[in-house]
Amino acid sequence: MNGSPIRVVVCEDDEAVRTGYAAVLDAQPDMTVVGQAGDGAEAVSVIRDLRPDVAVMDVHMPRLSGIEATALLAGPPDPHPVRILVVTTFNLDEYVYEALRAGASGFLLKDAPLHELIAGVRTVARGEALLSPAVTRRLIGEYALRVRPADPAPPAVLPEPLTEREHEVLLLMAEGLSNGEIAERMTVAHETVKTHVSRILTKLRLRDRVQAVVFAYRSGLVRQG
Repeated sequence: MNGSPIRVVVCEDDEAVRTGYAAVLDAQPDMTVVGQAGDGAEAVSVIRDLRPDVAVMDVHMPRLSGIEATALLAGPPDPHPVRILVVTTFNLDEYVYEALRAGASGFLLKDAPLHELIAGVRTVARGEALLSPAVTRRLIGEYALRVRPADPAPPAVLPEPLTEREHEVLLLMAEGLSNGEIAERMTVAHETVKTHVSRILTKLRLRDRVQAVVFAYRSGLVRQG
């Protein structure tokens, strides 16, 4: 971010919730809320116009769902994908899996404390991606079992082979471990893990941690159970 405030757009159909999110985020010294949207279609228009660093996106919205909006803004159709932080009730229904496929960079429970929302925006803005700590492992396991056969198959050969150490880090990422937990498990420095994660994303040509975890399961590098 080079010291510039994180530019945020808040997309939520409940005006009271939307206003509350915007007020809390805009009050942070390192953030500025540059726009708001009350439905999915408006969200696509506002985000494409303003190109924020992070968009906070509700799943259930009129005209266009948050999932459909995310697919248009963070998926292959957009040459300059936006980082989307999806806020959901997180009942592990199909919406969550669709959001993963659509390219969401992070997920938070809708009833999560506001400090988690603030931290989540910062995490996604750094490009680190976020899965709510309360549901990460369960989500990954459930998603691995529900990936549709119709999904595009991963490449038969990795763009660039992973080293043994990078492969180990990817396996631990797929378990839902944070960088700190991986560093502790591998008895290495936190910065070393960050370097491995960065190289994994570069080699696999992936945008963020969420995509790496999905890739690990879909490619067969990791299998549920």
